[in-house]
Formats: sequence, C-alpha cells, structure tokens
Amino acid sequence: MANNKIRPRGFSNGQTDHQYNSFYKLVSNQRFLAIIGLVLLFVIVLPLAKTYSQRRLVEKEITDVQKEIAQFEKDNQELKEMLNYLKSDQSLEAQARINLNLKKPGETVVVIEKGEDEKKQDELQKEQATKSNLKKWFDYFFSR
Repeated sequence: MANNKIRPRGFSNGQTDHQYNSFYKLVSNQRFLAIIGLVLLFVIVLPLAKTYSQRRLVEKEITDVQKEIAQFEKDNQELKEMLNYLKSDQSLEAQARINLNLKKPGETVVVIEKGEDEKKQDELQKEQATKSNLKKWFDYFFSR
C-alpha cells in the first residue's frame, strides 16, 4: 500500500503531464540554463556598459569645460589688471613720453638713431625677403 501514492491528475488525458515533463527536462538541462543565463547577463550588461561609456564622455567634457572656464577667468583677470594700468596716471605719462615725445620740466630727451650696421642689416633682410627660395639655396651653397 505504500507504493500506491496518490498523484494529482491533469485535466486532459495525460498530455499535460507529457508537456510538463518536457518543459521540466528543458529547464533542468544545464546547457539550456547556461545559455539563458548568458543571454540575461548580456541583456543586463550591454546597457550598463553603454551608460558607463556615455557617463565617462560627459565627465571628460565637463572637465574640459571647467579647464576652459578657469583659463577664461585667468585671462579676464589679466585684462582687468591691464585696463587698470592703462587708466592709471603712470601709463598715461609713459604713453605721452613715447608717442608724443613729451618731457617733464628739467629733463632732456635723447634720440638714438640707427647706426649704419643696423641699416645695412635691415636692407639685407628686405633683400632676402624678396628672393625666391631657389635663389636663396643657390646663394647658400655656391656664393661663399
């Protein structure tokens, strides 16, 4: 009597038991479970990797923009200092001395003109600027 256990029956003629057994065998198969697990892992990891990559790009862009802001602030500060200097009396006096050749009472202005060596160098540089590269190379190798 111990062998005659009561088993629940399906609603049809045993087809559900057969279908249930094949599904149970499929689910209990280790290869099938491994494939399902890999697919689920892939479905989860792929969006995470994409999100991580986008986040890294955004963080890099934020860092670059912050560096650019810091550089602009530094340039702005330097320009403010230059503006304050140019508005000062010291700057006005220096510009008047240089551009208008003004002097304070009791000072003497000395003008230094270019010497002949400097004039010759200027003329030589102007001449070199008008020569073609081919002529310059020819002079370099064969004129000495």
